[in-house]
Amino acid sequence: MKAIVFDEIGSPRDVLYLDDIPVPQVSDGEALVRMVSASVNPGDFLFIQNLYPEPKKPHFPRQTAGNHGAGIVEAVGANVMLEPGTLVAFSYYNSWAEYSVVPAEWLIPLPAGYPIERAGQLVNPITAWDLLADSRVQPGQWLAVTAGYSSISTMVMQFAQRRGINVIAIVRRRHQSLDLKELGAAAVLDLSDLKTGIRDAVIEITGSAGLSGVIDHVGGPVSGELIRTLALGGQMVINGGMSAERFELHNFDVLLSSVEIRANIYRYFSSPPVEADRPVLREIIDIFGQPGFHVPVGGIHPLAEFKLAVTNSLDRADLGKQMFRM
Repeated sequence: MKAIVFDEIGSPRDVLYLDDIPVPQVSDGEALVRMVSASVNPGDFLFIQNLYPEPKKPHFPRQTAGNHGAGIVEAVGANVMLEPGTLVAFSYYNSWAEYSVVPAEWLIPLPAGYPIERAGQLVNPITAWDLLADSRVQPGQWLAVTAGYSSISTMVMQFAQRRGINVIAIVRRRHQSLDLKELGAAAVLDLSDLKTGIRDAVIEITGSAGLSGVIDHVGGPVSGELIRTLALGGQMVINGGMSAERFELHNFDVLLSSVEIRANIYRYFSSPPVEADRPVLREIIDIFGQPGFHVPVGGIHPLAEFKLAVTNSLDRADLGKQMFRM
């Protein structure tokens, strides 16, 4: 089968290559999944660069790339209740390939006919759902989201709009190809066209209310400014670090506003779904599959076009999510 693999740690631009490798063999408790789609995510790049903690580490001499995807169950080992032919999504390993073997406990069954370009990136709406919950922002309050054009940010906006939460989408520069207000943003803050400080701009937008929460995918000085703009008891939820720069804070920036800074770790990063998750997963899957829920897909590629998919994901977030279709 074809698979995108790497045999050394490094930049995904440099170490990935397409190879022919054996179809994996299924064992007890596992399912062989014929992949139909897989998403390209920042977390996949962290994995390739060996930046994740244990147990999320590559294994050599050859590691298949990709941690999220969807496919059709082809065969199952002993003690697996899933029927062959079931469409499933998963967050595990080895998704950038034509076949993957996955422990059955990690598989999330999907309705037959579910859009495969959405099935292959189920990690994103689950993350967006949890980020919004972690922010603790209530209806009528204000939430800022950095990397406004990223897939997760646009999903946060749409979930937030359904709950009556006001979102400020923060972007490095506006792109005419995607109107974030149509996706639920109450305001868009273009950093390239900022005439005042970030705090002053936010105070003006919010009518002096300030921010009750921030979801940050970027880091750098902007993050420090947003923390200092949080209202009493506000939350900063960190979900990424796209900027190489750091931010600075004084203890009083946190203490005097009773601000909480917390990390969001994907709920299935190190452990599989549990039975108690099923109701919320069904709700997320239902909303995410609706035609009215906008999912900007910036490119659907065969595995052979992995270089283009990686480059677009790294350099052109405004295009939308890059996907593989097998």
